[in-house]
Amino acid sequence: MKELIIDALTENLPQVLGFVDEQLEAAQCPVKIQMQIDIAVEEIFVNIAHYAYEQEVGTAAVRVEVTNEPPAVQITFIDQGIPYDPLAKADPDVTLSIEERQIGGLGIFMVKKTMDDVEYKYLDGHNVLTLKKGLVSK
Repeated sequence: MKELIIDALTENLPQVLGFVDEQLEAAQCPVKIQMQIDIAVEEIFVNIAHYAYEQEVGTAAVRVEVTNEPPAVQITFIDQGIPYDPLAKADPDVTLSIEERQIGGLGIFMVKKTMDDVEYKYLDGHNVLTLKKGLVSK
């Protein structure tokens, strides 16, 4: 497992993506899957940067663990921000027109649809969000 601890600021997103991509490339992750993971990582990290700490600057830990049997990656985001379970909100009704839809929630919906598993827990004063994705193209 590799870990990056970084200030939760949107301008640090390229470093977070670079860190994750380095692990994915070492695991010979297919490009299509890497792109899906990058979009999910961006969504989660930017949400932490925008909402976790209100006016303060806090840190986020990004942990990447790659397994070989089966080939998969687990990416865990940990912050000490305001407790928030992004999975608790109902999925947006994507059958409605843009004008009729509620604002928000589309990014997390997209993360849930593209990852194999997404889990949230609040543990010892920390938000812990874990993304899991197989590294074999289907």
